[in-house]
Amino acid sequence: MRVLVTGMGGELGTRIALLLAADPGVGEIIGIDVDPPRRRVKATFHRIDPRDRRRIVNVVRDFAPEAVVHAGIYEPDARSTPRSAEERTRAGTLAMLGSAAETGALRRLVVRSGIEVYGRARGGVSVPDEDVPPDPTSHYGRMLLEVEQLAAASGRSADVPVTAVRMAPVAGPHFPSPLGRYLRLPVVAFSFVGDPPFSVLHQQDAAAAMVAALHVDHDGPLNVAGAGASTAAQAARLGGRVALPVTGAPAWAVVRRTCELMGAPIPSHVLELLRRGRAADATSAASVLGCRPAHSTVDVVKAVYEWAPVTPLRLVGEGEAA
Repeated sequence: MRVLVTGMGGELGTRIALLLAADPGVGEIIGIDVDPPRRRVKATFHRIDPRDRRRIVNVVRDFAPEAVVHAGIYEPDARSTPRSAEERTRAGTLAMLGSAAETGALRRLVVRSGIEVYGRARGGVSVPDEDVPPDPTSHYGRMLLEVEQLAAASGRSADVPVTAVRMAPVAGPHFPSPLGRYLRLPVVAFSFVGDPPFSVLHQQDAAAAMVAALHVDHDGPLNVAGAGASTAAQAARLGGRVALPVTGAPAWAVVRRTCELMGAPIPSHVLELLRRGRAADATSAASVLGCRPAHSTVDVVKAVYEWAPVTPLRLVGEGEAA
């Protein structure tokens, strides 16, 4: 099976490519992204900005993939600014999906999505399953829903199943996550009214779910999340941080501005998580994909704080023993 992986230069895309390279059912692999992978991957990589439609179309048409793993979804304030994230996600999705569907070789399509598509509207379901209609209430949630809709349209055009893997917020060591950066700050603000729970997903479990989805003929969304939940205050205590109770929009505006100055901006979907929580029912994915996340939400939160610091090495001078 010839597989195209978008977003291969990111931590998630690189892990997906590594799993695919070890899969005996997968043959040639190519990847596209704005940045190259930071690990050695047995794949042909094309360094292309997702906004360069002409180059993407040419690469996809020449390769004629039988399967596509579309991980090229740019979370705001993760690897890109909110504006750049939206532009790259939309342009790359349109160029890749359209050209892949036109080749006639496509058999399966797996796209990265997130439980942000359900939104957190007042009166909405707090733990939605896949039967709950999407109703995004954040910028990132609307981006993800658009990707799902474009992928579904391409799937109908090519008559292939489309699996939208709706992930809980992905986090972990060395993963560019605005939530992870926020939790690693010395002071972690939490909602004094409620301190709502949220679930997260380890980057390796996210990659495993995407690859598993490639081997099933599931047409539709699947929620994937680490077991259990945490709150911002609980996470702060796990990481030895100061938990700061906050209430009201003006106070949260101050928190957002302060975090931005500290290099950890809080996009709207992360603010929504902190103030209203974020969870989903992920039982269907276990039966469909035949696997469960190996890391619980608490495991992932601990891993975020266990990110090892850089240890300077003393240079050994001439005549000295190492």
